[in-house]
Amino acid sequence: MTYEIQQVEAEVLQQDLVEKANVDIQVTTAKRFPRNLARVRDNSIALVTMDKETASSCSYALPRGGKPITGPSVHLARILAQQYGNIRAEARVVNITDTEVVSRGTAWDLENNYAVAFEVRRSIVGRSGRFSNDMITVTGNAANAISYRNAVLSIIPKGIVDAAYNAAQNLVTGDLSSEEKLIARRTKAIKHFNDEYGITEDEILKLIGKHTVAQIKVNEIQVLLGMEQSLKDGDTTVEELLKDIRTVAEDASKAKNAYEAKSKAESKKDKKENLFNE
Repeated sequence: MTYEIQQVEAEVLQQDLVEKANVDIQVTTAKRFPRNLARVRDNSIALVTMDKETASSCSYALPRGGKPITGPSVHLARILAQQYGNIRAEARVVNITDTEVVSRGTAWDLENNYAVAFEVRRSIVGRSGRFSNDMITVTGNAANAISYRNAVLSIIPKGIVDAAYNAAQNLVTGDLSSEEKLIARRTKAIKHFNDEYGITEDEILKLIGKHTVAQIKVNEIQVLLGMEQSLKDGDTTVEELLKDIRTVAEDASKAKNAYEAKSKAESKKDKKENLFNE
């Protein structure tokens, strides 16, 4: 037994030494070949604007507190990490409880010796109870994507992130310089959400915090495109996206039905009393 313990400890020590040697080599290489920030920015912009599909994958949008929040997606984070170079980044699930998965994303700038870590928690409980093992895996992957994105984007300078993000957004929305082009793009977006996800025009307006379709401008179209990317990536689901909106609508519908039923009952009661009095 003692021999087995010593053997395991020796193997762990050997692995630690190998890992330390690998890190030392990477740090030395990073110092020897420092990054060129201007080239990082230019190459990142070139990559995100290669085609509309790539550009559209570079943003996300989710409703929070009645307002949509938008930002760079994990796809953009991966492109930026690749071009930034001299960086180590990873994300993995570190814990699975009865109700949630916990992912930790880490990013280490080897050149500047600066590291960050982010934890993301995602619920694994739905209306039918705890998720299946397959769905827990899917949820864990989504959490990993978010924690990776948060860690990487905390390392890379905001100026580079914003330059690539804005370039992608401009390509995705296309030419909306005239009212006719804006209306056509808006109509297409609304129809797509309805056909693809069963989201109605009224629900779309509530998601983006607008009252009429005419208020949907370029910024709102970008938000809708970001929401679609979030749905594609598994960052959210239609149910989660419309949770508050449809709950309110259902409550209002129930209240209306209850009121109508009560009114009918009172009307019948009044008629009976009138007949009796006659």
